[in-house]
Amino acid sequence: MTIDDLSCEMSNNQHSKLLICAAGIFICYFYFGMLQEKITRGQYGDEKNKEKFTYMFALVFTQCLVNYMFAKMILLTVMKQGEDTTPTLYYAISSLTYLLAMVCSNMALQFVSYPTQVIGKSGKPIPVMVLGVLLGNKVYPIRKYVFIFLIVIGVALFMYKDGSASKQIEGQTWFGELLLLLSLTMDGLTSAVQERMRAEHKSKSGHMMLNMNQWSVVFSGIVILISGELFEFIKFLQRYPSTIWHISTFSLAGAFGQYFIFLTVAEFGPLPCSIITTTRKFFTVLGSILIFGNSLLPRQWISTFIVFVGLFLDSMYGKDKPNRKETVK
Repeated sequence: MTIDDLSCEMSNNQHSKLLICAAGIFICYFYFGMLQEKITRGQYGDEKNKEKFTYMFALVFTQCLVNYMFAKMILLTVMKQGEDTTPTLYYAISSLTYLLAMVCSNMALQFVSYPTQVIGKSGKPIPVMVLGVLLGNKVYPIRKYVFIFLIVIGVALFMYKDGSASKQIEGQTWFGELLLLLSLTMDGLTSAVQERMRAEHKSKSGHMMLNMNQWSVVFSGIVILISGELFEFIKFLQRYPSTIWHISTFSLAGAFGQYFIFLTVAEFGPLPCSIITTTRKFFTVLGSILIFGNSLLPRQWISTFIVFVGLFLDSMYGKDKPNRKETVK
């Protein structure tokens, strides 16, 4: 076998591995998204006694517990990353903001459609960049500001109210959008803490996944015990046993999706991962429209296109390593 044949074989193996990672991300998060909408927006019971799932802290507790066990298994078998020197305080702070971001995002689905949630959450680069400038003293290239501005325009156009909805529905929608804004803020704070963890202690992805989910289990566990939500959640599962399967597979899909993302970043870098995750979000929106009958106005289709163009350009050309401002002595 010649050197050219060997390199060609290695290249084919890399392409196959990338396709497997991309398929894993698409399938896991598509299934995750569809179940998230089914659980949080679905109605349970008969015509006379309809009720909705409202146990968001219990849902996140289950999700984080599965993520923790999955990360523990991966670190012991596949992803051995050595000793972790990151202070516990960093993990506790980042897990708190991570937990609140997930809870707010899930709660928002009770008031806005799934496409609205996905488009709103696509604005995540905005608080990440703003907090990076304010807290991390970072400087980004001008083109990144242009790409983020595109995302801002797209999200604003998507959320714009044309006055056709009733005041009650409009009020509920505004509350859902406020929850999305809080979720984005928590995402930005989580990223800011994680940046510091990486810079100061070279924290690895597997350790982050393990410890952040561990602390999130502790925080959400305290909340559902003190509030009594845990017992109400158990009663709900007893009334509707099919929900157990939905929540279990929802949590497993999220855990496997995280693993495929970490694997893609480790093997191929953040750029292919960003392109894959951006593309899968678009198809998740389409899936929600086709499966659950969510409809978009022409204006919202245009704004969706603008958002994903901004995300794609940012993933392709906006990933230059930011430089810290030099202090003048």
